[in-house]
Amino acid sequence: MNAGPIIERMRVFLVESPIKMARAQGVGSVKGSVRRVLLQLTASDGTVGWGEAAPWEVFTGTPEAAFLALDLYLRPIVVGAPVRRLRSLMAKMDRALTGHPESKVAVEMAMLDILGWQTGLGVSELLGGRVRDTIPLSFSIADPDFQADLARMHAMVADGHRLFKVKTGVKPHAEDMAHLEAMRDAFGDRIDLRLDYNQALEPFRAMTVLRDVDRFRPTFIEQPVPRRHLDAMAGFCAALDTPVLADESCFDANDLMEIIRRQAADAISVKLMKVGGLLKAQALMAIADTAGLPGYGGTLWEGGIALAAGTQLIAATPGISLGCEFYMPHHVLTEDVLEERIPQVNGEVVVPDMPGLGIRISDYSLKHGAKHLAEA
Repeated sequence: MNAGPIIERMRVFLVESPIKMARAQGVGSVKGSVRRVLLQLTASDGTVGWGEAAPWEVFTGTPEAAFLALDLYLRPIVVGAPVRRLRSLMAKMDRALTGHPESKVAVEMAMLDILGWQTGLGVSELLGGRVRDTIPLSFSIADPDFQADLARMHAMVADGHRLFKVKTGVKPHAEDMAHLEAMRDAFGDRIDLRLDYNQALEPFRAMTVLRDVDRFRPTFIEQPVPRRHLDAMAGFCAALDTPVLADESCFDANDLMEIIRRQAADAISVKLMKVGGLLKAQALMAIADTAGLPGYGGTLWEGGIALAAGTQLIAATPGISLGCEFYMPHHVLTEDVLEERIPQVNGEVVVPDMPGLGIRISDYSLKHGAKHLAEA
C-alpha cells in the first residue's frame, strides 16, 4: 500500500530571543533572553512543516540537549518517515530515545503542520474538530518589579484581559500577601486571580501559607510543594476551599493516575513540553475527564510555533477549559519567527483558521526573528 509522501529533509535551529522583562518563579528565574529549538521538516511533495522544542533546564532539560537529540538521535528515524503514519513514528522515537519529550513534540508539530497543509485542514480539525474558537489568556505576574506588573495589569484589564496568575513563594510571604491585597483592591472581582508556587513551599508550613492566601478567592493554587509530595497535595485538596492544580507533579499519564488514586489535585496543567505530544496530551485529558479534573494550558518559554500548536490542541480538547498562558510571543519576547503573531482580542487567543498550525514563516522572518546560535 502506498503510504504517501515521506519526510525528505530536516533542519534544526538553536535560537535565542531577548525578553522584555525578568521573570522570577519558585524553581528558577529567567532574564535577558531565552533559548529554544526550531525544527523544519520538508516532505517529498515539497510541503513544509514547523515544530518547536522549548525545554527549561530546571523543569525538563536544556535547549542544547534538545538540539542534539533531534540532530543525532531522531534524525535517522524522522527522515524517510511517511507523513501519514504519525503514530508509528512517535512510537519509534519513544523506543529509540528515552525522555526528551520536547524534541519529540517538535517532530509531531511539524508532521501535523505538513499534514494540515496537504489536506487543507487545521491541526484542530486533524485532532477531532474544534470545540472553541477562542481561548481565555492568562498572563503571569512574575516580574521582580511588582509595580511594573501592576501597571501592566491596568493596561491589560482595560484591553479586556481578566485572567492573571501570580507567581508566589519567590518573595517573602508577607510581600506576597501585600501584592495580592493590592491586586484585589485595584481590580476586585473584575479579574480571575490564580496563584502558582512552582514548588516553592516545603510541606511543613505550607498549609499555614495556603490558608492565608485562600481568602483572596483564587481560582486555583498551582503546585505549592515539590512534585514528589503527593500526600501533602492531597491534604491541601481536602482542607482548602480553593482547588489545587498539579503542574510539576503531572508530566504524563502515569503521574496522573497516581494523582487520581491519591486525590492529590483538583485540576492539571497540560504542557506539550512535559507530555511530549499533542496526541499524548489528548490521551492525558481523556483520563482527566473521566476523573473530573479540568485542564489548564500551561507553557514554559515557547515562541509562536509551539504556542500555535498548543492553541490548536486546546481548540480541539474540551477538558482543557481553564484557559491558557500563551502570552510569551505577544508580551515577553521582543521578536519571533512568525510572519504574523497569533491574534489576541479582548483577552482571548483567537485560534487561526489557516491549514496546519495556522502560521507562516518566511526566510526573512526566520532570519530576523531570532538570533541563530547553531543549525544542523
